[in-house]
Amino acid sequence: MFPPFDYLAYRRVRKQKQSERAARFASLPYPYHLAITATDKKIIDQPIEELVRDIQDTTTSPLSVLRTYGKVAVRAQERTNCITELLLPEAESWLESEVNLKGPLAGIPVSLKDTVQVKGFDTTLGYSALAGKPFTEDGPMVRMLKDAGAVPYVKTALPITLLSFESANGLWGHCLNPHVPGYSPGGSTGGEGALLAQGGRIGIGSDVAGSVRVPAAWSGIYALRCSTGRWPKVGVSTSMAGQEGIPSVFSPMARTLNDLTYFTKAIIGMEPWKYDYSVHPISWRGDLETEAQSKPLRIGLMSSDGVVPPTPAIERAVSTTVAALTQAGHTVTEITPPANADPLTGLNLASQLLNSDGCHHFNAKLRSFEPSDPGAIQLSRVAHLPRPLRYLYYLYVRYIKRDTVLATLVRDFGPKSAAQLWPLVARRESYRATWHAWWDSDPQQFDFILCPANATPALPHKAMHDAVSSCGYTFLWNLLDYSAGVIPVGHVDPVRDALVAPYRTTLKRFGADNAIARGAWKHYDSSKMAGLPTAVQVVGRRWQEEQVLGYMAVVEEALDAYRDPQTGKSAKYRLLEID
Repeated sequence: MFPPFDYLAYRRVRKQKQSERAARFASLPYPYHLAITATDKKIIDQPIEELVRDIQDTTTSPLSVLRTYGKVAVRAQERTNCITELLLPEAESWLESEVNLKGPLAGIPVSLKDTVQVKGFDTTLGYSALAGKPFTEDGPMVRMLKDAGAVPYVKTALPITLLSFESANGLWGHCLNPHVPGYSPGGSTGGEGALLAQGGRIGIGSDVAGSVRVPAAWSGIYALRCSTGRWPKVGVSTSMAGQEGIPSVFSPMARTLNDLTYFTKAIIGMEPWKYDYSVHPISWRGDLETEAQSKPLRIGLMSSDGVVPPTPAIERAVSTTVAALTQAGHTVTEITPPANADPLTGLNLASQLLNSDGCHHFNAKLRSFEPSDPGAIQLSRVAHLPRPLRYLYYLYVRYIKRDTVLATLVRDFGPKSAAQLWPLVARRESYRATWHAWWDSDPQQFDFILCPANATPALPHKAMHDAVSSCGYTFLWNLLDYSAGVIPVGHVDPVRDALVAPYRTTLKRFGADNAIARGAWKHYDSSKMAGLPTAVQVVGRRWQEEQVLGYMAVVEEALDAYRDPQTGKSAKYRLLEID
């Protein structure tokens, strides 16, 4: 269909998909519409290994577990619009015919980012052009989950383009933060964040610049960004097929650290390399997880990425974690990143690699006037400028606005030929080699690096128009391909986390009055953000998933033991109550 008439097709498909979703929810059997009971809450809170055992010895019915999480999904959808495709009716039949109830995830419901291919269902990614094309077979990831005993039961919300910390698109609408609805749950795996925070169990998302870690931080759950080759990625759809400058990795998310660790171990124990050629045959190394928890640790602290300083609420979360770790007997030392491989250099390099097609592919699937993501629109505008005009814009930003940070990111942002892309990949490898040598040398030799997951708590809907490039705390580790996990710490306090001066004044004091920092900080308001989660990030090295999970356990234990000087209460995060 030719533009602009395909706009009518977009409107028709949007109405059809939303009507189908509403009808599927409305037609669920009555047990899914009953109130959450004490028995349901016991299932939700029961450690996952105990729940698997009870299912396997028939103490607990897998159908009752599925219906518990179905109830959670129904309520979560009503509150946050976090679900795209409802799989529950089919999931009941899969329990009887396709799910291996002797597996390590026997009967455990698993939610999936909308990108994962499930037989009988669309994988729209929020694009109307991809609707009405259900897959005829499960992708390898779903086949492996069923063989492990897991039960896929919903697919969850994401942003169109998949390049945003928002989770909204014209096809499905906005996904809301479960703590404060006017704010984003994160992106691009924001639907998972919202669902898991409201009582979901475990889920799978993807991460190319922070897309499992930011939703974890903004929604108040746990996530692990795996290194490439540690988790399956075949059998999924993407808005940027073929983009390998910064590979997207699929990774686990969970409501608790116990669930996250058990789930990761169970999937790797399934030998995923037998399902997916891209997975390295690295078995689970439990001794490394144990060792990480058995000694005093030497921890590097990256309190700022040098581009966007942490806002007061995030700074308090980091300082609380540092105090807790220090009290527990660990050593925390501020790091000085390699001079020739600093975070801004990494952000510039990663941005060029990720968008080396000039933002063509994620825009190509849009129909006329179909809404795009505000941040992706900003990126596209710069990428689509003719080279002479982009250079003039660079000169204006650099010498008139005197913003060296934005100027650095603008100058070479745009489409790359193969001759231009290859040197960028070579620079990526040199950047990685520099960090590898730096970490091994004195006085570093850290067990892990502690840093924010993002400079801000969750931002308001549509704030990506201003804050799209405020992703350095997560994007850096994608560039380096390091394993990294997110742990919720606390919540925004309207008084303790208030700005003591206008944000521009504060940024100037930090020496960070650049457009990237202003774009994020302009939305910071501790009164409006009160109750939103805060979090920290634990970063290990490449293929150190076992160690990172062990380090996360150390951090959580330290926070649990630490008492807030003002309140006298444990600093460990408290999950949303399930009602």
